[in-house]
Amino acid sequence: MNGLISVFLAYFVGGIPFGLLIVKLKTGADVRESGSGNIGATNVLRTTGTLAGILTLLLDALKGTAVMWVADTLTHGDVLWMSATAMAALLGHAFSPYLQFKGGKAVATFLGAFGYLTPLPVLMVTIIFILVIVLTRYLSLGSITGAILYPFACLIILHPEWPVLVASLGASALILWRHKSNMARIREGNENILSFGRRS
Repeated sequence: MNGLISVFLAYFVGGIPFGLLIVKLKTGADVRESGSGNIGATNVLRTTGTLAGILTLLLDALKGTAVMWVADTLTHGDVLWMSATAMAALLGHAFSPYLQFKGGKAVATFLGAFGYLTPLPVLMVTIIFILVIVLTRYLSLGSITGAILYPFACLIILHPEWPVLVASLGASALILWRHKSNMARIREGNENILSFGRRS
């Protein structure tokens, strides 16, 4: 029962659209009507400013960490329920029950949830994520690269139990699927480059 509570809680907490709320409180606007239309930190950064983008990133990551701590406490670290909780948090963000099952790309929530579940592999792919962004200025390419490499990092570094491995593959597939439009723009050569602050 505690495991199921953790999973349901993770989905509904994961679905909290912090980016939407922050922009609404700061400007009164709906961030879904600006930029890419996404509720995540990148679109908030580009449309509303650096501080709002950073706050969105932190809160989206924190909700992932928070539900994992709850799951850890309720299930005494049960690997199966912890893995399911991490995936539920991502699914909640990507398919928010508060936004008619629409949502963000789940990268920040992934960092919070899977950073709790598999800290070293997440650290490794985060370093690669940053390097890709520095070299290309494509934030989306950093996310895509990290998502592709994450299951391999889990396998090589942790030799994990099957629930963790399945969750790592699920997280990778979800993030890649949510970035399919970015992949198309990268191929076409018109993907947005990273810039700080609100666009004029």
